[in-house]
Amino acid sequence: MKISLALLVLLLAAAWTGSQGMSWRSSRAKCCSKEMFYHRKIPEHLILGYLETPSTCTHRAVFVKLLKGMVCVDPKKKWFQEYLRRQKEPNSTST
Repeated sequence: MKISLALLVLLLAAAWTGSQGMSWRSSRAKCCSKEMFYHRKIPEHLILGYLETPSTCTHRAVFVKLLKGMVCVDPKKKWFQEYLRRQKEPNSTST
């Protein structure tokens, strides 16, 4: 009985620490550092979607989803603003 209780406590502690580590990593992954920004124009047909970073991040950015992963983009870039405008047009397909 003592071994079962000790094992249960260890399993719960491991699960709790693991979830704490995951939340720390995931919150860090939601922001972009200066070095992470992609500075070239991305062709519109390569963009699968986008997600704005939280307002709590140091650098305002947008994660742009591509076939091979995600890149950070400055949302103020002219090409990205044009992409957003075209996405809002009635005849465009949304992401």
